[in-house]
Amino acid sequence: MNAEVTRRGFLDMQVCVPRDWTDDQVLAFAEQENPCGTADGWHIRRQGDEALAGCAERVQCESHADNVHVMLDA
Repeated sequence: MNAEVTRRGFLDMQVCVPRDWTDDQVLAFAEQENPCGTADGWHIRRQGDEALAGCAERVQCESHADNVHVMLDA
């Protein structure tokens, strides 16, 4: 298992990616799998963003030990 989109919303998305992927790799995968359609493209939710509600930027995947979940916003 490499990467997959685990949740799609109108203006957000969650991806499950290898833990060693860079932010650029995460964003490139997200855009390839589910093009954002906005001028600025996808953005990774960062620590301190209200939408993270205090959660980490990268959360361990329960199903795949080598993967993490990352939330993105349009």
